[in-house]
Amino acid sequence: MAWVTLILAGFCEVGFVIFLKLSDGFKRLWPSLGFMLFGGLSFYLLSLSLIELPIGTAYAIWTGVGAAGSVILGMIFFKEPKDLKRIVLILCIIAGVVGLKVTA
Repeated sequence: MAWVTLILAGFCEVGFVIFLKLSDGFKRLWPSLGFMLFGGLSFYLLSLSLIELPIGTAYAIWTGVGAAGSVILGMIFFKEPKDLKRIVLILCIIAGVVGLKVTA
């Protein structure tokens, strides 16, 4: 169950980064509230996963899921570049996350 909680925490990290972008420097109320909600939930779920998982592995997976997800959603919704190098590097992050899961 700790792994599921950790992956959900990573997805919430993606959510809080997207809402941070949409908040326009915390000038917009609803995206700012979304940032706080997803940020709090992400840290809470991460803290629950740390009860069972090693901190280094959990943190690396949490940030990896957040980084890869943020880049992917940035390419989809914010018209960020979609070149082959970026896609290959995202795949490297995902491979690292999977590798940490397999070895943990």
